[in-house]
Amino acid sequence: MEPFTQVLSFLEKARLFSFDYLRCCTYISNRDVESDYFTKKLYAKLIGTSQVLEDFLDFHGAKNSRVWYFYREMSAAIRHLSLGAYSQKHISNRLVFYDFPEAEEFRYDGYATIKFLTESLMKLAPIILEEARRLDISIPDETFTHQDFPGITTTEILKYDIDDEAKDLQAKNIVKIASDFLRIAKKFDELGFYEPYDLEELLEIVPGKINEVEIRRFEMLVHNLQSSFDTYVIHGGYRFGNRKLKQLRSYFSVVFHLLQMTGRLLHFYERHLHEAGYKNIYKQVQERLATLVDPAILLDRTINYGLYYVCHFISKGKDLAREILNENIERSSISMGIPVKLGFHSRPSLLVAKIVQHYGGEVELCVGKDRFDASSVLDIQWAGGKIQKEQISEVVFEGDSRALADIQILAGVNYGEDSMGKGVPLPTELKYLR
Repeated sequence: MEPFTQVLSFLEKARLFSFDYLRCCTYISNRDVESDYFTKKLYAKLIGTSQVLEDFLDFHGAKNSRVWYFYREMSAAIRHLSLGAYSQKHISNRLVFYDFPEAEEFRYDGYATIKFLTESLMKLAPIILEEARRLDISIPDETFTHQDFPGITTTEILKYDIDDEAKDLQAKNIVKIASDFLRIAKKFDELGFYEPYDLEELLEIVPGKINEVEIRRFEMLVHNLQSSFDTYVIHGGYRFGNRKLKQLRSYFSVVFHLLQMTGRLLHFYERHLHEAGYKNIYKQVQERLATLVDPAILLDRTINYGLYYVCHFISKGKDLAREILNENIERSSISMGIPVKLGFHSRPSLLVAKIVQHYGGEVELCVGKDRFDASSVLDIQWAGGKIQKEQISEVVFEGDSRALADIQILAGVNYGEDSMGKGVPLPTELKYLR
């Protein structure tokens, strides 16, 4: 026999699902609460209580209710700002272990970002309490205290008694991860984002060029990279072990958490501040939210801090990734003929360079005693001139065996062209060149 379940009305359940959420709002609307009191545990409580309430309101159609729409939007605002702040708080807590040189400016910009987010939350809280009263939702008498939300740090560190040197590391996993990092870095280079934008420029690029969908795509790529690293390379933390590998992991981590923050704040801007819709009630709520969470500052912190430092740390990590990659790649050499008739002109040179760039490891084109960088189209064409002048018919490629295997496949189809210099279909193994 099923237990008896009391049937509650919508309003009664709205009060129930609002209880801890409003306790949080009462706590952070207190003038005695400073931004330093905002801990990961507090952000987690704000995230959890606002999400449960938002889901409940959405289930009952609050997005289409003039009476409940604003209350619902405020819960979404609390959730997304708290999610962004949680990621930034994580970065601030871990920065001492990341071992980044000259991180003081990054630390300062991070503090400015989380200060804006916490102050925005503190502005929203009393408005939420006022809206709850309007909806006949009682405010809990008992509020939270500072003791309910301790920070995660203490003066103690647990004993290091699990060897994380990983003497049996599989080089192929390190090679794959370093190569994947370099590929991601190449995609970020296409954004060309290495200087802060002014407000007018920000409004032009968001959401047209930079938006939540794009950032979430990169977030997933970096998350997969970090997961592979933690699963197949190093399981432990930041304090001991192979410093190069752990510093590379630091670049994964900080970029991942910055992307988390950037994605959440872009979602909030695009969904709740940018275009609220054509109905008047939506525009009214959007305008009211904009007075509480300044869209200009939100965009500045999202792009000129979040995305700027994503690009910065990815760029900084490239040299380390290449160094680790070239320390672990399997090296070999292979002799092969040159492109029939036309030699290493533009098309063959470009295809060879693309193969080398795809894998990221070092490969040299050896012509007699001279060596040329096979990742550079210009270097290969310089080699082509020497080959033609000295009437050489065979050359040697040395370096990353993965790239050499694909160059050999390319050579098997005369480097992708016929004797007249026209392109020919490439084998399926080289589909990434198309």
